[in-house]
Amino acid sequence: MNMLLHGVKDSEFQIHHGDSLLNDWNILNEMNPAKKMQFEAVVANPPFSYRWQPKEEMTKDFRFKNYGLAPKSAADFAFLLHGFHFLSDDGTMAIILPHGVLFRGGAEEKIRTKLLEDGNIDAIIGLPANLFFSTGIPVCILVLKKCKKYEDVLIINASEYFKKGKRQNELDPENPDHIDKIIETYQYRKEDDKKYSRRVSMEEIKKNGYNLNISRYVSTAPEEEIVDIEEVRQELEKIENDIKDAKARHNEFLKELGLRLLP
Repeated sequence: MNMLLHGVKDSEFQIHHGDSLLNDWNILNEMNPAKKMQFEAVVANPPFSYRWQPKEEMTKDFRFKNYGLAPKSAADFAFLLHGFHFLSDDGTMAIILPHGVLFRGGAEEKIRTKLLEDGNIDAIIGLPANLFFSTGIPVCILVLKKCKKYEDVLIINASEYFKKGKRQNELDPENPDHIDKIIETYQYRKEDDKKYSRRVSMEEIKKNGYNLNISRYVSTAPEEEIVDIEEVRQELEKIENDIKDAKARHNEFLKELGLRLLP
């Protein structure tokens, strides 16, 4: 239904209904390397932080054995590794996930670290909050490649660029600062004043313990206003003088009324 709504004809794709985590599709279980299914493009929008119950034998699954299993509390990396396994050497994968995959520890940190050390994470794109019907949380797109050209990781913070709606926000196709800016920034790996995008070296990522939290690399906070101390001093002095003048005038009225003066 989703593909039909986006104008993809039913003659152009094949749908299989099954469990992705169990790899419940015979054509994807081919063990012969010569017959292994590989794809130039993999796109995924899995359920966020899905709770699953992996069995012990899944540690030997060809999709997970080199990385380890995602934790039971969040199958995000399991979905990612499922798609990544079938990506061709010259292909590109894009998957939408919650921001937690960028910084959570434990098993997820081990998987994230290996993907980074192997040079497989090409870019991270932070999206605005409340884009989806099912959740209001902000999400990110992880772009992965098996053989990427660049040693750095492009980080894009597009969280502030959206069209606000009554129930949910949207990326406006007609606004050049929304979808077009993301695509252009990724395509040409642009660095934009360190508030929208940056190419982050692996050395910096390693120093940060392989934490990919976007705010560590691309500032999401507004710029601090530069304070002129001398100007502030003069303003305070003026306020003090105004207070003295006002009190003096007030005491004159009190004196005329025979009331106690202000100290």
